[in-house]
Formats: sequence, structure tokens, C-alpha cells
Amino acid sequence: MDKKKILITSRSFGSVSDQPLKTLEDAGWEVHFDNQSFDMDRFAAEIPDYDALIISAHPFPKELMAKCPKLKLIAKHGAGLDNIDLPAAKELGIHVTNTPGTNSSAVADLAFALMMDCARHVTEVAMAVRKGTWKTRIGQDVYGKTLGVIGFGAIGKHVARRAKGFNMKVLAYDPGVKEVPEEFKDYCEICPDLDEMLTHCNFVTIHLPLIDSTRNMITAKQLAAMPEGSCLINVARGGVVNENDLYEAVKSGHLSAAACDTTVAEPIPADHPFLTLDNILVTSHIGMYSWEAINAVSQMCADNAVAWLQGREMINVVV
Repeated sequence: MDKKKILITSRSFGSVSDQPLKTLEDAGWEVHFDNQSFDMDRFAAEIPDYDALIISAHPFPKELMAKCPKLKLIAKHGAGLDNIDLPAAKELGIHVTNTPGTNSSAVADLAFALMMDCARHVTEVAMAVRKGTWKTRIGQDVYGKTLGVIGFGAIGKHVARRAKGFNMKVLAYDPGVKEVPEEFKDYCEICPDLDEMLTHCNFVTIHLPLIDSTRNMITAKQLAAMPEGSCLINVARGGVVNENDLYEAVKSGHLSAAACDTTVAEPIPADHPFLTLDNILVTSHIGMYSWEAINAVSQMCADNAVAWLQGREMINVVV
């Protein structure tokens, strides 16, 4: 009997440990990689020959999925699913899994790091020094301020825990959360109205998936509601924030700084307006890129692929 074949397109799969790959091979998978540079034509030509896919952030449209009669499992190497046509997968009988929670601590670390960077303009000043300009840049304290957390799931809660160490008051907006969990009651409040919440926040971090109800959730109206000199940090998805409106809010000085680990187009185009402002910090979607998170995500994908191969129950099945 021929081995079942699995294709891995995630560049970071197994990049910190060979255990996830060993898990697949020991279970009997024939493993192939195409994860150094993504080419849609090449992917379209090869994927119909595979039984399973461990996918990164590249698109997998319905038209191509329909040409893959052998494909029975798509394991997302990460939590976000906006690049996979889920209704098409369900219609075609393809299981889809993801890895929520495995990278929540790593993303929260980055959110807090970017917030600190925005507050004290660390990258902006360091780059100026590198270019030969030695000058001060007045920032603001983080300790004791008010943090708005948009999306109070696993990542948002981790950010709140870090904020507690800085004696911050945390205001959280999440339509799916109606009351504060016991752990957070002494310093966190759930706010039913996003626009009203934003008026009180010195810093705002975003932790929501990109779906129809969150696309362009943050526009000029919400940014104008934030206090003068406040900072916005987006480590969720680029489309949650209207990028032109954010650019204008920072350029005008209404926001003192902003940071985005995700943008609508990735890689960000060289002529993107964000790159013209020193106080908009853009990182290359590195939220989950810690040793611990990468290994956990890779291992969960491998474990699900093995479970499917052996007819056992998988975890985090979306479709």
C-alpha cells in the first residue's frame, strides 16, 4: 500500500526542533516540503497529489481545492484561517484544523514590546542614532496608564496579565465576553461600547480575527475617539484597521505612534505610506515566532496529521 503524502508549505514548520518531522515520519507519512518561497502556479500543480497539507498564510482558493480529490486534511500552522476557503473545504469533505492558544503568550509578549517601543520611541531613536542623528525624543510612561484591549481571548488575557505588572487599568472590548473572569476583576473592566472605551485609553492593542464583522473595525472615527498622544498596536490582522486612516491619525500627530505586526498586504509594499513615518513601526508578522510557540504549533499540526492517518480524533477541528 502506498504511503499517504503530506505537503508542508509553512516556512517555520519544524524550524526549531526536528521532533514534529520525526512524529510524521515515524507514523508513516511521506513528507514533502515546499516552504522556501511560495509560488501559486507551482503549488497548484503539486497539491492535487497530496492527502494532507500543513499550510502557512498563503491562499488556498476554492477553485484549486476542487481539483484535489485526494486531499482530506488541511492543518493550519497558526490560528488565523482567513486564507482558507472554509465553506469550500466543508463542501469537499476536507477537514481543517488550526492551532489556537499555542502562540498566545508569544504574541502577547510582542504586543507589549511594541507598546513599550511606541511609548518611548525606541526604534525611532535607535534608527536615528544609526544614521548619525543624536537627539532626544520625549515619550510617555506606561506604568499606571490605561490599556484598551480589543479582543479578550487567550492573547488579550495574556496582554492583560502583563499590564497588571505595570499597574495599568485594563479596559476590554469583546462582543463574546460579557463579564470579567475572576482573575482580572481587580484591575480589568469589560466595556460594551468600543467607541466609548477608546476615549479612556492611552494605549490600545488589537487581538481579533479578520472576519466580516471585524474588517475595518478601526477607522478614522475610532482613532479620533482615542486621546491625543495615544498609541495603537495591531498584532491581529491588517484588515481590522483601516490603514489609510491610521496613517493620517499618526501623521497629524493625534496618535503619537503606532505599531503593526500585520498589514493588509504582506510583505508590505515598498511605497506603503506607513514606511514614510518614523513613528509607525512595522514588523514582519513575527508575533508567533518564539522558539516555544513555533515548536508547539508545529507539533500540534504533526499530531493532528498522525491522528487523522490513524483514524483517531483530532483537536481544534474547524471543519
